[in-house]
Amino acid sequence: MDKLRAVLGGRDGQSDNRNIIETANEASTLGWGTRVKGFIACMVVGVGCTILGVGCLFIPRIGVILFIVFYTFGNLCSLASTMFLMGPVKQLKRMCDKTRAFATAVMLTCLVLTLCAAFWWKIFILALVLVILQSIAFAWYGLSYIPFARDAVLKFLSMIGSMICKVCKKQ
Repeated sequence: MDKLRAVLGGRDGQSDNRNIIETANEASTLGWGTRVKGFIACMVVGVGCTILGVGCLFIPRIGVILFIVFYTFGNLCSLASTMFLMGPVKQLKRMCDKTRAFATAVMLTCLVLTLCAAFWWKIFILALVLVILQSIAFAWYGLSYIPFARDAVLKFLSMIGSMICKVCKKQ
């Protein structure tokens, strides 16, 4: 806490050689227990909002809008929860790695376009399609953190595709 006060008060004499991100990161480091609690809290809020959104889907008139808002907010909270474990700067760097950059771009684009489709354009079918794309991109992004998970999914999908082709040829 003293470091935070020193940085905010401008009394930190050694901050001249560091950039603002390093200074803020050092001043706001959290203990491991606090990081885990923050992760769990954000993840619970994210999953809760997602489930609440699915429940709101069946409300007449405003159900689709509530679903889109809660589902998108739930995905954002779930994504933010991992920042507690790694730290925001490290998480943002990992999100932009070449293995995750495409999935990150698609996921964030779908998050924004989902809200645009719901509130600005008012095309709810497009918003629902974007929610599906959002989910696929979020899953693909999450799989990038598990070694060989993407390869296993691709192999499984190609196996399913070849089985479907065989069945179609027999008919």
